[in-house]
Amino acid sequence: MSGFVACSMSPALFMARAFRMEPDEWQTDLLDTFPPKSLLLCSRQSGKSTVSATLALHQAVYQRNSLVLIVSKAYRQAEELFRKVKVGVPFIQSHAEVVRENQSSLELDNGSRIISLPGKEETIRSYSAVSLLIIDEAAQVSEELYATVRPMLAISRGKLLALTTPYGKQGWFYKSWENDKGWYKVKITADECPRITEEFLAGEREHIGDLWVRQEYMCEFVDNETQLFSYDEILKCITDEVEAW
Repeated sequence: MSGFVACSMSPALFMARAFRMEPDEWQTDLLDTFPPKSLLLCSRQSGKSTVSATLALHQAVYQRNSLVLIVSKAYRQAEELFRKVKVGVPFIQSHAEVVRENQSSLELDNGSRIISLPGKEETIRSYSAVSLLIIDEAAQVSEELYATVRPMLAISRGKLLALTTPYGKQGWFYKSWENDKGWYKVKITADECPRITEEFLAGEREHIGDLWVRQEYMCEFVDNETQLFSYDEILKCITDEVEAW
């Protein structure tokens, strides 16, 4: 069995071959099972972008006529993840030809497309029958935009992958992570990533402060420093015992 064919049955192997990076255990689990709806709450530099890029390219290469959309709050963020996708293109070129490519999209000769888009409703609404929808920096994507992209999966029954570091106790991602059991959830903190050292984290605490380390590296949904009242304090003030006017 050729390596390219073997990779069709194992996205984890595809990541190792195409992106030249051996997947961590959590990445292998996600890649080779890949549930319909996945939330990745991961530390900076833990590999969440690479695993997402792997799934995007694997879908496009091995599933003909796939439409993979990468959506983020801003174009720069979507573009960065798309750049990671293109890292794996040299590996596939002897089997799948890129027939069209620009700064934000590529199309293969099997009819599949990968497109990265900024989080603007007017640029996104025209897409439908999406095979794989990837929402990057999902905690910063508005609830309105999230509601706009979900219907794209209705007919195609496509998969949804949302990746992010935390961004406070707010938004659709936080609510889904805390309350919705219908997702496959992965949480990877910096101390669980073999490439991030204790010495580095100690330096980060000294330079950017413990609050940012807890959010960016330890994946805690912390309250914003500028908030007068914490999210938990506000919740304590809410009651169903008072009849609404």
